[in-house]
Amino acid sequence: MTSSGSAFDSNCMTLTRFVLAEQKKIPTATGDLTQLLNSIQTAVKAVSSAVRKAGIANMYGIAGSTNVQGEEVKKLDVLSNELFVNMLSSSYTTCLLVSEENHAAIEVETEQHGKYIVCFDPLDGSSNIDCLVSIGSIFGIYKKLENTERPSAFDALQVGRNLVAAGYALYGSATMMVLSTGQGVNGFTYDPAIGEFILTERNMRVPSKGKIYSINEGYENKWDDAVKEYVHSKKYPTTGNPYGARYVGSMVADVHRTIKYGGIFMYPATTDNPNGKLRLLYECIPMAYILTQAGGLASTGEIDILDVVPISIHQRCPIFLGSTEDVQDVLQIIRKHKNL
Repeated sequence: MTSSGSAFDSNCMTLTRFVLAEQKKIPTATGDLTQLLNSIQTAVKAVSSAVRKAGIANMYGIAGSTNVQGEEVKKLDVLSNELFVNMLSSSYTTCLLVSEENHAAIEVETEQHGKYIVCFDPLDGSSNIDCLVSIGSIFGIYKKLENTERPSAFDALQVGRNLVAAGYALYGSATMMVLSTGQGVNGFTYDPAIGEFILTERNMRVPSKGKIYSINEGYENKWDDAVKEYVHSKKYPTTGNPYGARYVGSMVADVHRTIKYGGIFMYPATTDNPNGKLRLLYECIPMAYILTQAGGLASTGEIDILDVVPISIHQRCPIFLGSTEDVQDVLQIIRKHKNL
């Protein structure tokens, strides 16, 4: 008797299998990074489940502040942070964690020490949870500096070019993990039927030029003249068609669309936030790394994001990232205004 259902791929490339295959390409690999990425994958699965399940009762407060057992109901961003911290610290591969949710860096207990430092935003776009907009998680992985015995926040203050790996998870109509270990960018979609991430987007590349600009235009009166001129040139071009405007307000969703369709995502400095608003270590740098690996560019408007030397773990930074030609266009206008 044959099954009338759809064909089942008995040889699918899972994220775990993919990472193991990449590990085998490096003769000196210890397997620690593979173990760490598996821990991140577990955290993402748990957050994805919480996003989809916890939403109705807990997110909207229907269940109240305690559940029927009298236990405290945690908000989704707090729960996501705890999931990441617990999975990463128990992986025996990390020594320091920097989270958007924690004021200070988290030092992993000595008996669980490993050689990696992870900077992460456990639930990017969490202010959009209540309106069911796509949200995500972002992470960047560094090696601990060799000249230090006990890790400190200073060890996390490394330039983006030192990254070992970076990625993000998108909790949208499906859950997807996008990952780079320095050999291009690959996307894995979660299949709840088997509980695994499956390789669905191999060697992702951002188009060299797009037709979309992404920026919060509500702050136009707070932009500098260069950004105003660039956006105006996209809306009212002297030749060709105008760009489309797309802005979700969740960095993971906006950047993922930019990788897929091309164009530019911008969060520039404003008069209220002269250093920008997005965080350097766990938003700008990991996303810049991924865009660069996918063939795009990412800049502060002055220098490459991956060349910025962090001075604090929650440092903010302006960012322009996306298709190479589009980022170069805005940088040319910024340079022109600086020379006026």
